[in-house]
Amino acid sequence: MTDLLEKFYRQDLHTVAYQERKFVPPPHSFVLCGVTLSGKTALIKRYLLQKRKSTYLYIDCSDIRIDPAAFNKHIGDFCLENAIGIIVLDNYTSEFSVPDAKQVILVTRTPMHVPPFKQYTLFPLDFEEFLAYERRYDESALNDFLQLGGFAVLHKTPAEERALVLQRSLSLALSETEFDVMVLAARLHTQKVSAFMLYERLRSQRKISKDMLYRSYESLISQGYLYTLAKYGHPRAVKKLYLCDIALRNALHFQKHFGRLFENLVLSELVKHYGEIFYGEQVDFYLHESNRVVLCMPFSTRDILFKRIENIEAFIVTHGVKKVDVITMSSEAHLQHPFVEVEMIPFSAWALSEGE
Repeated sequence: MTDLLEKFYRQDLHTVAYQERKFVPPPHSFVLCGVTLSGKTALIKRYLLQKRKSTYLYIDCSDIRIDPAAFNKHIGDFCLENAIGIIVLDNYTSEFSVPDAKQVILVTRTPMHVPPFKQYTLFPLDFEEFLAYERRYDESALNDFLQLGGFAVLHKTPAEERALVLQRSLSLALSETEFDVMVLAARLHTQKVSAFMLYERLRSQRKISKDMLYRSYESLISQGYLYTLAKYGHPRAVKKLYLCDIALRNALHFQKHFGRLFENLVLSELVKHYGEIFYGEQVDFYLHESNRVVLCMPFSTRDILFKRIENIEAFIVTHGVKKVDVITMSSEAHLQHPFVEVEMIPFSAWALSEGE
């Protein structure tokens, strides 16, 4: 095992065409989690490459050459003998002991509580991060974002291979049942969906137990592949289901529904900056802490918008909503309303302002 550790210690790390992310690794030990292809490994390697090579050790725990028992036995002495200050355990599992070092970084797809380490989540690219990969920032940038989503690897992948890359990555990262649930979720995203509904759909396709389905569904939510929104003031109501990134919709389901895709795109931006998000009757998203409503109306006109606002006036007044943001593809306007400030704003401008 010592020879293998020596090999890892001397190997050179590489990051190809890396673009900086908003998340900056802190100087203390921490856990970094995130869905597959979110960019965790590239970010951590970039962080290490800014350090002196002799001071760090990067190990991918998924390497089949590593015997966890032997690793646990030798890693402490190896780090001590080589004065290693930073050790990274990528694809970390609980089989591996956490070594004693000045900074330990554990990288994992599944959120993991490892006291006293603080845990951070790396999401797929938000729109502002995505723009770093664009040759120029114009009206084509949003169209590219709608096609590629937030997985940076897709920028370097030929168009005809993108769906297959995501499908293969998901099939490796998820169990068979989790993958089947993801495929079904791609068809039902933005709709009101219960675990029982998913069970009924999958049961008609193959043999599956309800317990297995429920565990897989909860696992996908805890890992961050799926988001669910509760109805504000109605905790027992069926929740709405969303994907962590619209690229998954494009990879797992062929038929397009632009309105639903756009709604999921907006939600994907919101979850990166806000805690609890709810939905309401004809209210796409309600941000309770800031008393804001966000509506997704990509091709809205003033007349259509006024009618929509009329339909949610009771919600606005009852909950003291201070502002309504209407996210569009390109329309921009500030509307006068007796109860609330209403602003139509293009997604490109809105996403950049939310990310500040």
